Amino acid sequence: MKKTILFSGVLLIILLSGCKKNNDYVLYYQLKQHSWQRFNKLLFEIPLRPSPKGWDIYFFAHHTKDYQFDNLDFNMIMNTPSGEERIKEYHFEIRKKNGAFSGECTKDSCIATIALKKEINLPGKGILKIEIENLVPRLEVKGLLGVGIRMHPRE
Repeated sequence: MKKTILFSGVLLIILLSGCKKNNDYVLYYQLKQHSWQRFNKLLFEIPLRPSPKGWDIYFFAHHTKDYQFDNLDFNMIMNTPSGEERIKEYHFEIRKKNGAFSGECTKDSCIATIALKKEINLPGKGILKIEIENLVPRLEVKGLLGVGIRMHPRE
């Protein structure tokens, strides 16, 4: 039991610290009790490095197959180091019209991804802040294991 808790803690620290795989930044919030509370805003702070051709920024949701909604509606507020603020609402498809999940699935969970910004040019230094607000009209959204941001430098 203690080893499982220790392993989960170490995994969470690694995921939250911004893993770099193939020059990607990945930040992940593991959600307590597999649910996202309606007014629990998530803040992602990403240290920028130069990318001459810009960045692609994605939001992903890791959910169980018990996720009950077809979509995950959310609001994104992005603050760049230069002071620019970008705000947009997203209607994130989790289930296709035929009822199948839209992401990549394993035996008991799926990961769905949506592009937040493509080919965005950001200054080479500073912290990019992305705040994600749950807009699903329920006090809590059950069936979510976690959500995250992945930034990929364009090549």
